[in-house]
Amino acid sequence: MTDGSKRGIIAARLRNYFLTGLVICAPVAITVWLVRSVIEWADSWVKPYLPRFYNPDNYLPVAIPGSGLLIAIVVITLVGFLTANLVGRSIVNFGESLLNRTPLVRTIYKSLKQIFQTVLQDQSSSFKTAGLIEYPSPGLWSLVFIATDAKGEIAAKFNERGMDMVAVFLPPTPLPTAGYLLFVPREKILPLQMSAEDAAKLLISGGLVAPDHKPLANAPRPVAQQKTA
Repeated sequence: MTDGSKRGIIAARLRNYFLTGLVICAPVAITVWLVRSVIEWADSWVKPYLPRFYNPDNYLPVAIPGSGLLIAIVVITLVGFLTANLVGRSIVNFGESLLNRTPLVRTIYKSLKQIFQTVLQDQSSSFKTAGLIEYPSPGLWSLVFIATDAKGEIAAKFNERGMDMVAVFLPPTPLPTAGYLLFVPREKILPLQMSAEDAAKLLISGGLVAPDHKPLANAPRPVAQQKTA
């Protein structure tokens, strides 16, 4: 074996070692960075509003990262507890009535509240199911998140025409944080068994990270909320 071939083998091995280490270290580093960013963001919002006595940074020799996030979690939980009783609910209703009388603010508040209620409380309407639709043209399939049946005035307009429509969210790749809301006939949706989390991984990776598939015998695959007779 010549010296050139030996150097080539060593270089190939070093490259493989580097790529293997990168596969292990990069996800860890990015996860740590994201967690740290969230903690620092929460601290920057909460700590400036804390009374001096309750801020641990004022009487401890070192700053404690995450104390603001912990306090925020405690306060949010306490607000939820107080809202569960009559007195707390009355206070919340009074505050909401003030917001609802304020121009511009009421529009923003109502929209945000409806979004959070839909995502966090109405689990039947959350993006729990993924599917495929023919988009942007016949023969080309796009991955979508199935939201819920068409509702309200939109559903009424579709019902007048005998159309059974489902709302789906079509996100882009590789950042599925924005996209299109589409209303698709129920029979045009090809539902998938994969979870919404696995579908998000597939989108973010550009199709490189595909979840394992275990076929389920005779398993029903509903599209959004199945309508009862």
